[in-house]
Amino acid sequence: MISLYGLIYFVSVLFDIYSWMIIAYILMSWIPNARESAIGELLGRVVEPYLSPFRRIIPPIGGMIDISPIVALIALYFVESGVRAILLMLF
Repeated sequence: MISLYGLIYFVSVLFDIYSWMIIAYILMSWIPNARESAIGELLGRVVEPYLSPFRRIIPPIGGMIDISPIVALIALYFVESGVRAILLMLF
C-alpha cells in the first residue's frame, strides 16, 4: 500500500513535470521552427489545451508579450496546493 506522503510526492512530481513542459513549450517559441519539430508538436498537444483558456482571457501586452503562460503556471501551482490539501484531508 502506498503511503500518504508517497502519494503526495508522486502528485507533486507530476505537477512539476507538467510545469516544466509548459516552460519548455514557452521557450521553444523563441527558437525558430522549434515548435514544428516532433518534440514541439508533442508538447503542443499536451500543453495547448491547458494554455488556450488563459490565452482567450488574457490578451498579449502591447500585441507581442504573452503573459498568459505565467498566469497559467501560477494557477497550476494553486491547483497543486489544493490537490495536496485534499489528499491530506482524505487520509
